[in-house]
Amino acid sequence: MASILDSVNQRTQMVGQNRLELLMFNLAGKQRFGINVFKVREVLQCPKLTAMPQRNPLVRGVAHIRGQAISIIDLSMATGGPAITDIENRFVIISEYNRTVQGFLVGGVDRIMNINWEDVMPPPKGAGRDAYLTAVTEIENELVEIIDVERILADIVPVNSDVSEEVANAEVNVAKEDLTILITDDSSVARNQIKRALQSLGINLEVKKNGKEALEYLKEKAKELGGNVHTHVPVMVSDVEMPVMDGYTLTAEVKADPDLRDIHVILHTSLSGVFNQAMVKKVGADDFIAKFHPDELATAVQKWLNTEVTI
Repeated sequence: MASILDSVNQRTQMVGQNRLELLMFNLAGKQRFGINVFKVREVLQCPKLTAMPQRNPLVRGVAHIRGQAISIIDLSMATGGPAITDIENRFVIISEYNRTVQGFLVGGVDRIMNINWEDVMPPPKGAGRDAYLTAVTEIENELVEIIDVERILADIVPVNSDVSEEVANAEVNVAKEDLTILITDDSSVARNQIKRALQSLGINLEVKKNGKEALEYLKEKAKELGGNVHTHVPVMVSDVEMPVMDGYTLTAEVKADPDLRDIHVILHTSLSGVFNQAMVKKVGADDFIAKFHPDELATAVQKWLNTEVTI
């Protein structure tokens, strides 16, 4: 697993091609799961864990890895399954989400697969583990489930999505009642966090679950308005990882369309690291914000709204 992350140049070749690389793994059974390789720092055999008092029951312990104390979350328990046993012979995926580093205890690690986001679909509606899925795909005639890690982390450490009074009351030099902000994110937890943060600005919100839905909405708006969509939808806040059409591809499509290209695109993602700045530049996004800080997101939206005055 030492070479699990390739060079920036190689990875950025996938931008705009609506593709992703999944690291596949299993938990307490044979079912295979996937995690975006961009979120993976390294994979290692489970190190010695230190128990912490009053820890969340989903956290099996803390590991000291490369000078950093990292919480190790049992991903099977976190999705409603049984605890992973024989942990000294299991693996830990060290990942970075929402500006934090954590380890996910898994049963075993399979391999990396390069697939198209068009082949990744929203999970079927249902109870139980389905609530912790953000997408599913089929690889080699076998269903692979992609876990909504943002929901799991929110269950363990709830995120404050309230905007400070100072930011909420900041002046916006546009008629807010005539505008709509488009929010695109496949995670129900993330959508609710973003909505809560931006509702305090007093602007209409339109919410979509993936890039395809968002692009269809904008194209319908273009037909309805005869162009000039940015005068009604000046800002779009989009996740990057989404089934059917990812945020990079959505951004590239918006910026290539004469009726849509003036919309200010804020990519708001749990992905982090050196790859993203190159990707954001390549697709032409206006801003990039790592999840999740409500004041930072609200301030970015206000900034782009205020630029409308000078356009």
